[in-house]
Amino acid sequence: MTSKQLLLSDLVAGMSCVPSNYIRPTYDRPNFHEVESFDGAIPLIDLQGLNGPTRSDMIKEIGLACQNYGFFQVSNHGISEAVIDKMLHISREFFHLPESERVKNYSDDPMKTMRLSTSFNLRTENVSSWRDYLRLHCHPLEDYIQEWPSNPPSFREVAAEYCTNARGLARRLLEAISESLGLEKEYIDRALGKHGQHMAINYYPPCPQPDLTYGLPGHADPNVITILLQDDVPGLQVLRNGKWVAVNPIPYTFIVNIGDQIQVLSNDRYKSVLHRAVVNCDKERISIPTFYCPSPDAVIGPAPQLIDIHHAHYRNFAYSEYYEKFWNRGLATETCLDVFKTSHP
Repeated sequence: MTSKQLLLSDLVAGMSCVPSNYIRPTYDRPNFHEVESFDGAIPLIDLQGLNGPTRSDMIKEIGLACQNYGFFQVSNHGISEAVIDKMLHISREFFHLPESERVKNYSDDPMKTMRLSTSFNLRTENVSSWRDYLRLHCHPLEDYIQEWPSNPPSFREVAAEYCTNARGLARRLLEAISESLGLEKEYIDRALGKHGQHMAINYYPPCPQPDLTYGLPGHADPNVITILLQDDVPGLQVLRNGKWVAVNPIPYTFIVNIGDQIQVLSNDRYKSVLHRAVVNCDKERISIPTFYCPSPDAVIGPAPQLIDIHHAHYRNFAYSEYYEKFWNRGLATETCLDVFKTSHP
């Protein structure tokens, strides 16, 4: 056993109030009474017709969701219920392992390709976030799978199957997003170089005072697109027209959101939207985002076909530069895009 508890989940048992380092300033709290909650908060898109005669309609629907929301849910996505169930089950099993077993995977170095950690970036943040997480690099799978946890015994096998499925879905969606921008189907695929894929398994323990803290504060994702699997406990909120809106889980669907790199590639036609995770006092919550990324050496910039009288809104940059800035700046700044903007409006 470690002498000092490294993970939030090992601190919370019997806790009746939130430790001071988790308490947000009064101007930056969830304010649950102001959050809107309604069915259809973001579009639900049935992907059944994506490879059929209605493809052009589906492309249009995806394009409108990207343009008007930056977030959408997908059903009939081709990933089986069994694969989803196994991934959620093994994730919960991992976080229920004894502390001594879990902390073998612990690191506070954000550049490590496999690490169990807590909050966001302990090295740079002033206020902690109410979550533990296991972060894995997943592509190419054979380069990383040997460093993944070997306990629970089936973890690698289950997570690898899930990652492979999530990658297939991400690539199909990127083709559709590419076409929706009027680009060739393969444009985004080619722009990502050799591609990258990371996955986080977020574990949000019950919190005695959920109105004082966040699971994760408002932020935009630095990658290309994120495909989120979540259990049945609500927690995701999206900023829409200046108001936070709760996105309630629908079983066996995925939530897809546009990341910063699509905002750059589309020259601001599609926007990467702020979102956050809130916690509750009764139930643990698990969410599993797949972050589909360019490879670190890929050079990202607005697609030439989308630079017209509006000029290029961003300079070209290597994704590794963007990613490093994102982790170093932390979530306090919400987005890093401003650092890469050109002087044109």
